[in-house]
Amino acid sequence: MSLRKEKAARLKVQVLETTLKLIGRKSFEDLYVDDICDKVKISKVTLFKYFPQKEDILLYYFRAWCLARSVEFALKPREGLQGIYYLFDRLSDEFEEHPGLLLSLAGYLADLNRSPKPFPIKPEEKRMFHPSIDGIINIEIMSIDQMLEKCILEAIFRKEITKTISTRDITNLINAVFVGGVVTAHVNQLNPPKNYFRKNIDLVVKGLG
Repeated sequence: MSLRKEKAARLKVQVLETTLKLIGRKSFEDLYVDDICDKVKISKVTLFKYFPQKEDILLYYFRAWCLARSVEFALKPREGLQGIYYLFDRLSDEFEEHPGLLLSLAGYLADLNRSPKPFPIKPEEKRMFHPSIDGIINIEIMSIDQMLEKCILEAIFRKEITKTISTRDITNLINAVFVGGVVTAHVNQLNPPKNYFRKNIDLVVKGLG
């Protein structure tokens, strides 16, 4: 790893970690770029060099979340419905810790002007996020869509899902529950979120059984 790439990776990871510490349970909109720069001890010019707009930190955050789930699936395979429930359990954990980030992310993803591409995580950043994992750079980062589709295919193969509709339709349905569940849990103040998310999947699986 070159010093230049290492420095860039360290800075990006530090910006994300600082964002998570500063935001707590607040909304992403309430977090100021100046506060991030002050804590990381960088200028706004430097921050925007790596994150051209503030919302890119949101996309980087979710990409890092997907990386963590991809690592967990690689180290301890969870197949079929077990994998789907696992993803929703991790979502509920994240929602309890950083509800403002997830709600802001849902709002940003609904913006017609948003970039359709995920924010990239480079190999050097993978190593910094997961320094103890051998071969981390070889673990592919799956999107939430890819993880759900993989689990659905396994569930069909294991006959946990028997409804004869397309895999893509099932993936879209569960993805909608994934994103929409965050908003609904917030609007209706449903606690604990884990019970609510699991009940949603129970209902979907019942309809597909």
